[in-house]
Amino acid sequence: MRHRQAVFVDSGAWIALALSRDPLHERAREQWGLLKGAGAKLYTSVPVVIETFTFLDRNASRDAALAWREAISRPGTARILACELGDLEQSWDYFRRADLHKLSAVDATSFAIMKRARIRIAYTFDHHFATVGFRLVD
Repeated sequence: MRHRQAVFVDSGAWIALALSRDPLHERAREQWGLLKGAGAKLYTSVPVVIETFTFLDRNASRDAALAWREAISRPGTARILACELGDLEQSWDYFRRADLHKLSAVDATSFAIMKRARIRIAYTFDHHFATVGFRLVD
């Protein structure tokens, strides 16, 4: 990974980082360290923030969800990108693809947002990102 490269952070990565009991927690921490060490410019989106907060609130606790929200709000952690109407419109195209079985609406909007923002790397554990052509952090 090049220094200061743009990377999109998906819900699965945020959740794995936030929950020590998550099976991917250690892997997520290792990758987080690599990203920080490379000075990666991290981005996420409003739909990812909503999805992650809701997951943490329902599956961990309100305190865990609020602590995560505080952590990502710290300066220099991640820039939160809006989901524009055009992103939503473009996201519907992904649902017509046979190779994207069980695709979530948040992932489909993430693909559109990443394309608009010209972000080519995703910090995620979701294979759908690689299927549509994004490079995964490994």
